[in-house]
Amino acid sequence: MIRVALLSKWHVHAKDYAHEASEIGNIHIKVVWDNDRDRGSEWASELGIPFEADLVSVLEHPEIDAVIVSTATNLHKEIILAAAKHKKHIFTEKVLAFTVQDCNEIYQVVKENQVELMVSLPRLKDDYYLYAQDIVDQGLLGDLNTIRCRVAHNGAVSQDDHPNGWLPSHFFNKEECGGGALIDLGAHPIYLTNRLAGPLKSVMGQLQQTKGFEVDDNAVAIVEYESGAVGILETSFISNGSPFQLELYGTEGTLMIEDRTIRLKSRQYGEDWVTPKELPRPDETPMEQWVKAIIHEAAPRILESDVIALTMVNEAAKISHEQNRRVFVKELSNYIKNA
Repeated sequence: MIRVALLSKWHVHAKDYAHEASEIGNIHIKVVWDNDRDRGSEWASELGIPFEADLVSVLEHPEIDAVIVSTATNLHKEIILAAAKHKKHIFTEKVLAFTVQDCNEIYQVVKENQVELMVSLPRLKDDYYLYAQDIVDQGLLGDLNTIRCRVAHNGAVSQDDHPNGWLPSHFFNKEECGGGALIDLGAHPIYLTNRLAGPLKSVMGQLQQTKGFEVDDNAVAIVEYESGAVGILETSFISNGSPFQLELYGTEGTLMIEDRTIRLKSRQYGEDWVTPKELPRPDETPMEQWVKAIIHEAAPRILESDVIALTMVNEAAKISHEQNRRVFVKELSNYIKNA
């Protein structure tokens, strides 16, 4: 049994993680900590478990084996490093950290203390992604040249009961979040496209502040991969009714995914569009993979390289937008050192 502390209800997915943890037979939630005492106390009361205001007390407690981190993103590095140094396994909301340098430092400490770190990149388990990856691996699209992926919603659009949209106001706090739509919702098109296209080469970012927030609410990143493929990654907090879209274009074919509608055209299949009769079985969730890694030492399918590449695109896109130029990912460590 993995005895877990919930660290903060700041993120909108915190309740989802608590619910999933309570449904997994190998996890027992023991305590809640939150840097917002009122928020944490209320949540602990809802869950029927104790609230602890002192993070060190939580991490030093011998009956806590692991933590689920749903804090503001700017607290990730400090809290995850502290948890790892106290030999606690860590499950955390994306992104891991704001810079590649910080991510590397976190992984170094995690490895030194021999704990399991899982970052929630949930769409890597989904059947449509697994189908797309299989199509690419089979060569049915030939050489990939373009991938377009869009994940967007209307969370920052004014509504009668929510004048600034249904997202919590702190999602527009630049200090806490490090950004807006791209670093949060845009994570999904980033890590999906990275997986399908391979190693990164350069990034251009356009991060719009359409509604006057201090962070972007509508964003596009154009990513060049070492293979020569181009990724067009789109996200938004101000798009009503926008479907999920994943489009792959190659020298031998095209794969179009829009929500649950999937079409494939490949020269190997002739000139007609083909609809798959069945999709691969979804993989285990990030939390399920984390639990198996802790208990059975099973290798997770969500990898350190996925996590680093996600931060790499976000970091490069931010620099690109601020400096109005294309950013090569090999610059990032030098940029950090000279900043």
